[in-house]
Amino acid sequence: MSSTHLVDGHILTLLRNGEEYFPRLIAAIDAATRSVYLETYIYAADACGRLVSQALQRAAKRGVRVHLLLDGYGSADLPDKWVNDLRGAGVEVLWYRPEIARFKLRRHRLRRLHRKLALVDENIAFVSGINIINDVPGGRLIAPRLDYTVQVQGATVEHIQFVIRRLWTLVSWISFQRQRERVKLLAAHKNIEPQKVNFVLRDNLRHRHDIEHAYLKAIAGARREIIIANAYFLPGMRFRHALLNAARRGVRVVLLLQGRVEYRLQHFATRALYDELLRAGIEIHEYHASFMHAKVAAIDGYWATVGSSNIDPFSLWLAREANLVVRDAGFAESLRANLLQEIAHSARLISLLCGASIVYGRIC
Repeated sequence: MSSTHLVDGHILTLLRNGEEYFPRLIAAIDAATRSVYLETYIYAADACGRLVSQALQRAAKRGVRVHLLLDGYGSADLPDKWVNDLRGAGVEVLWYRPEIARFKLRRHRLRRLHRKLALVDENIAFVSGINIINDVPGGRLIAPRLDYTVQVQGATVEHIQFVIRRLWTLVSWISFQRQRERVKLLAAHKNIEPQKVNFVLRDNLRHRHDIEHAYLKAIAGARREIIIANAYFLPGMRFRHALLNAARRGVRVVLLLQGRVEYRLQHFATRALYDELLRAGIEIHEYHASFMHAKVAAIDGYWATVGSSNIDPFSLWLAREANLVVRDAGFAESLRANLLQEIAHSARLISLLCGASIVYGRIC
């Protein structure tokens, strides 16, 4: 499905699932001559994780500066031997908020590194929703998780580079490393973003609501169609009202949501919203071919976003997230067409009948 688009001086390549993303990521790492940065929430000790680790180690051994930033909760199961092998090859590995007692719930401990970013030689970036984990979940599921990545070349890479290096330096500084580098880096950045390709963050400082606001602005301006595919969908009141208002003014609103139960509490909390959404005329389709991990949207065939941010309290209010927002008909239509194909072939329509939500003919 991969498609390449020229947008405002950028080369953007839309990639579907890990089967398209991982070969490109590994090829970029293998071609690196100066530096590699990789951030991820989950880094699994599986076949995919091994392939990426081997690429990182090859790069480090030929003199490339390789930086791997792992979330301390999402990647906590990565074996020490894997980390030691990476460090032994020359890969610099840091942990974002390492967890000691994983089962004590505190709000500050939910502030995770959930974004999935890569940067190679300061000129190729990947903005993704995909963790470093096998594409196919396994067991009875033989289809890959549904998710998307954008490979980016162009002026926005400078902004992505600053964001990645800044967090790396802050985590290093917290670990009592490179305090001078932190000061120099923070003073050097000029935050100038192109008009049609924007790199949008959610953090706990100056960008607390940027991703949510980007969605709300696009939804408020929609005139024809809103398609949102989101793995963990539990929007707050403002977001729900924006979708309901769009539907009431005649905009077609389509939601592609998780159909398989991955996290029971989240799943049924989302189901509790169905009645209100369906009554407003919003279409809900549940994805069943595999687990859905997508966090994307296409609006009016012109506005699109791809990234790590779900539409739930964890992503919109707590975690560090990163999305690419693109205003371009070709890019948005490519994403839209793929989503509509998934809806037609891999999802099931939810309908409303006699005051109850009916799922594929059965009362839920």
